[in-house]
Amino acid sequence: MGCVTPLGAGVEPVWQRLLAGTSGAAEITIFDASRFPVRIAAEVKDWPAAARRDGQPVDLDSLVPGLSRHARQTQFTVVAALEAARDAGLEPDQFDPLTVGMLLGNGEIMPDFQQFATAEAEALVSSEWDAARFVQHYLATVERDVESILDPSAPIPLIAGCLGVAGPSGNITNACVSSAAAIGRAAATIQAGDADVMVAGGGHSMIHAFGVTGFHRLSTLSMRNDDPAGASRPFDRERDGFVVGEGAAILILEELEHARQRGATFSVELTGYAATHDAFRVTDPRPDARMAARCIQLALADAACDAAEIDYVNAHGSGTVANDRVETIALKQGLGAPAARIPISSSKSMVGHLTTACGALEAMIAALAIRDGAIPPTINLETPDPECDLDCVPNVSRELPCRRVLSTNFGFGGQNVALVLAAVGPNTGPFDR
Repeated sequence: MGCVTPLGAGVEPVWQRLLAGTSGAAEITIFDASRFPVRIAAEVKDWPAAARRDGQPVDLDSLVPGLSRHARQTQFTVVAALEAARDAGLEPDQFDPLTVGMLLGNGEIMPDFQQFATAEAEALVSSEWDAARFVQHYLATVERDVESILDPSAPIPLIAGCLGVAGPSGNITNACVSSAAAIGRAAATIQAGDADVMVAGGGHSMIHAFGVTGFHRLSTLSMRNDDPAGASRPFDRERDGFVVGEGAAILILEELEHARQRGATFSVELTGYAATHDAFRVTDPRPDARMAARCIQLALADAACDAAEIDYVNAHGSGTVANDRVETIALKQGLGAPAARIPISSSKSMVGHLTTACGALEAMIAALAIRDGAIPPTINLETPDPECDLDCVPNVSRELPCRRVLSTNFGFGGQNVALVLAAVGPNTGPFDR
């Protein structure tokens, strides 16, 4: 596994900060948000100085020539992927490159706001917008290879070149479920026999003028500008939206016998994946949570697992009024009676909402909970919402032996994805049954 997050870069330090209940939210510094109604976010701090290799600072272009010219999210994804590859012992000369693939969930990259706004202004002639003038000015001021830099799939060739990945590869841009879906589809690629190893996960950054404006106009962002660390408060009665975050998380998935034969170190198996769609509304979840609950049930069935066997749920828990209420309903319907005793928590309370990258980071957290027998808290949960009446692990992490963990993600457009992860051992998954 590898990650770059608002709590730092590198799996182990980020995991310890999550267990400590640390918030990564603060005032926006990436662009001038002083006149914006929302002025807070969960940024990756001190980037690119925070980039690490073996715990030491590293120059981005020494990892991949020209990486420093790419968008932040591309840089995050490449750094996380290279960390994950080192963690997995994925050396290019030890694998047939045709048996190693990659599936990412990276979201859209927006153009430079100032360049775009200047071109818009140039295109206004006597209060009318002239498309030809816009194109002419934009082409004259923007670098000619900008499209390759703005491509959400940009990390794929960069990572492939470093790791020798020549198997099935692609990118999914599907709102907040993107990277979780990438992990599920990567596992299906292995199960189909099309690869032995898949690099899976995603990265994103929407901390820019376009992103913050768009989310604010959807009324999804917290406006607690005077209290950034306390702004993200999933399942709390006083919640008023999420804090937008950024980062990347990458997991290396490998066919179990293939991993065993090469002596790889691993402790977690991905046993279940499912996806459904609300077919309801672009921006709002289905109020009855019927398809989100169905997604949970299908993931459990794929994992050949009963709800009573789930020890912990890493919830989507975005902190919007609608999502947290509907997710509570979905968990009750999808898990049945066991939902009342299963602890759930939202890591978005600490790292913010990593948009298309959130699912991969939360799958990583689920794997770490299994590995270490500990679950992170939902911070800022001070006044529980009566409509969110599950055990939401308020404010303090817990030691908890976890054999099976459910990770849920629900996205704009009505997308739902659920993953089930399990400890590798007797009777924990289809390979061992």
